[in-house]
Amino acid sequence: MSYFRYNQKNIEIINAGAKKAEVDAKSHVKVDCVDVENLDSDSCVNTPVAIGALGSGAVANLPVVLAQLTVQAHVNSVITLPEFAYDIKRIRKNLKITQCLLIQDTNILFLKGFIRKNIEYSTRDSSNAEGFCGDIKHVTVDVPFNCTTPVSFNGIAPVQPVAGTSTEFAYQKREEIYHPDFSEKDELQSADLREHNQISTEYFNELPFCDLVSARIVEFDEQLMPEHPREYVTPFEEKRFRRIEEKMVVFITLRLLQKRLVAVPAIAGVSDRCPDVK
Repeated sequence: MSYFRYNQKNIEIINAGAKKAEVDAKSHVKVDCVDVENLDSDSCVNTPVAIGALGSGAVANLPVVLAQLTVQAHVNSVITLPEFAYDIKRIRKNLKITQCLLIQDTNILFLKGFIRKNIEYSTRDSSNAEGFCGDIKHVTVDVPFNCTTPVSFNGIAPVQPVAGTSTEFAYQKREEIYHPDFSEKDELQSADLREHNQISTEYFNELPFCDLVSARIVEFDEQLMPEHPREYVTPFEEKRFRRIEEKMVVFITLRLLQKRLVAVPAIAGVSDRCPDVK
């Protein structure tokens, strides 16, 4: 075998070179996962372009306001936290509507939805008689509500739904009668019982729908059965709790709309031809 393979000095040289190559490879690895370079923004130039609009009269299918109203809903619930808390730091609320339905041929509006609440609260990791330390945690809950309210159509009354129709008709049938009580000249004239003829019509009415405008929530939250912990020491005024009772009054402003055919009059001085876009 070759002497080079068993030469200890050559082996040490090879190992040293391999280690150096490994160190060099590691030194070229980029530690940061992302790099953002801030660039200066230049001023942009714009040129007004003529607006092409329909100048002649037309008929459009547009949402028409039936009513605009503010609904007051009352919500009362109890929220149980996943662990003991000592203080509520912040509560963020968002209104979500899942159903807003006007029952046709009535003025009763059905509302259904929930208040999405994100509650931030303080917890305890360690404490003594002078203070305690812990983390700020959060929980997100959906508090449902539903109600009905009568609507006063201060815009325009909705179009009453057109009911479908179904009409049956028959064709005359003539046939001879083979019966001992009838003569050969007798003839049966009647509708044919062996066939069924019908004309049915269905109308696809426009269902009124809601458009949310604003929501205002006034709430009162209260801790239920706060207690001093017995298994560890905390400042004398600190109490822990897990349940919160909340009372909310929700004011929801919305528009009730329905698609209608609307006649749009002509506008003087407006061309129907769209301008050339360069």
